[in-house]
Amino acid sequence: MPLNLTPGYFRQRAEFYQQLAQLMSAGFGLTAGLQQLQRNPPASSYRAPIQQLLDQLAQGQTFSEALNLLGPWMPAFDISLLHAGEQSGRLDACLRLLADYYNERARIARQVLADLAYPVFLFHFAILIFGFIRWLSGTWTDLLRSTVGILLPIYVLVGVAIYAFQSRRGDGWRAALESILDPIPLLGTARRYLAVARLSAALEALLSAGVTIVEAWELAAAASGSPALRRTVLGWRARVDVGQTPAEVLRTTPVFPDIFVNQYATGEVSGQLDETLRRLHQYYQEEGSRRLHAVASWTPRAIYFAIMLMIAYRIVRFYIGYFHQIGEAGGF
Repeated sequence: MPLNLTPGYFRQRAEFYQQLAQLMSAGFGLTAGLQQLQRNPPASSYRAPIQQLLDQLAQGQTFSEALNLLGPWMPAFDISLLHAGEQSGRLDACLRLLADYYNERARIARQVLADLAYPVFLFHFAILIFGFIRWLSGTWTDLLRSTVGILLPIYVLVGVAIYAFQSRRGDGWRAALESILDPIPLLGTARRYLAVARLSAALEALLSAGVTIVEAWELAAAASGSPALRRTVLGWRARVDVGQTPAEVLRTTPVFPDIFVNQYATGEVSGQLDETLRRLHQYYQEEGSRRLHAVASWTPRAIYFAIMLMIAYRIVRFYIGYFHQIGEAGGF
């Protein structure tokens, strides 16, 4: 399974969606667009999955059904959003939304990796230097304990974190991850805002295409990528079936931001819900991206500061031990 937290992965995924959206906007059908993409894919590894899609479409499967049969190659969030686009007849718009989403993630990943390069180098350099000092006054065991004994657990933790953030995890895993990240300042808010932005875009597309309000909300909630939003919206059906409007249900739902709740109610009453949802998508996309950029900018600085504190602590500890040895040798 390829690592899908790298800028290269995000860029290739963005190009796949962007090219397919451009082809469909130019008049190519879905099958013709995929055939063109197979001849000129964003990466050679895309040829086999695209061929699988074409085979499934030729057998009469819908695009959403064909995507589900791809297995872990296609993230569940992407499938949900593309299903909403297929249902609404605005697949090209959802493809562009996904292209923008992955371009943004590629930009943030590049920023984080560039900012982390020096702190990571400094950390390894400090570990090796202090390990060498321990070896000068000790044994090879002391060297291994001071270097490999520190680095190996960190590598394991980083590997677990990378695995956890893979976008191919199921609903249960993503729900657990969401509950862990939501309380974190900036990061939790950014994730919630971006989920609301995706829900707003999908909901506007579905309602404009004439999908019923209940089905549109459930499809849009799945397309948001947030298990919490999806669970909340799925619990609305009984209340909406007895006559309550989504705006009335939203007032009693704490998981949605107040601005979204208030503006949705205004759009529902005024009959301008499509325009309201477009504004909400733009607002929460911008606010979520701004907070996510702040996290990407400050996380390497926090790591750098922690590394500097660790180095300072090791230096102070070394000199305390050194002067203690001098004191014992001199008898004072």
